[in-house]
Amino acid sequence: MASSDPVYLRVVADIRRQILDGSLPPDAPIPSRAQLTRRYGVGETAARHALRVLAAEGLIVARVGSGHYVRAKPVLLPLHRWRFHDHHVPFGADLHAQGIRTTWDRRSEVVGATPDIAQRLRLEEPAPVTLTRYVFRGDGKPVQLTTSYEPAGFGEPAPDEAPRALIGRMSAHGAKITEVVEEVHTRIPEPAESDLLALPAGTHVLHVERTHWAGDRPVETSDIVIPGDRFRLVYAHPLHP
Repeated sequence: MASSDPVYLRVVADIRRQILDGSLPPDAPIPSRAQLTRRYGVGETAARHALRVLAAEGLIVARVGSGHYVRAKPVLLPLHRWRFHDHHVPFGADLHAQGIRTTWDRRSEVVGATPDIAQRLRLEEPAPVTLTRYVFRGDGKPVQLTTSYEPAGFGEPAPDEAPRALIGRMSAHGAKITEVVEEVHTRIPEPAESDLLALPAGTHVLHVERTHWAGDRPVETSDIVIPGDRFRLVYAHPLHP
């Protein structure tokens, strides 16, 4: 580090190097603040800040009453976005194939479309839309959040109705789905998302903006939030001769 750099960066760089090259393996203890001050010749504030930065980068985790430890690199489970598109719960079918039991909670209400949702559904704002929030769980733990919006003309699902495949449900209303468009980006989770998904500090989420089209008409759009430290998205593109 250049001499003009904050001293805590020297601590961060050295511990990061040890984690990345394996000198500090997963679950290895990280020196305490007092040990860092002695080892690197820095003050307590710099040592505390270095630990905070390493935790924010997702390299270490804090255990209450025990200190900091190297975070084990997670094994990312594949989510095949369209392999189970005709299943009544595509996400659940994918996890079930990996031996994970899935359940979900759902809550629907009719609200006025926000400018963003009105634009995505090509509606005049504030046109009424059915907003449905899903919390999907794997083995009892929240693993995906979905917020879906549909024009209110399709009706609000019954409280006890299973989340059928949207393609089949829209077809029953006379809207034949011809295209599904997904846009994916990563972002910092909102505090409520971090709490609900129990995300470690420094973990980003995969945000999938999905829209179902019936010809030139968008009939549903969703915001899907997936923990970036647990899953990877898999897209298959069959080629037809």
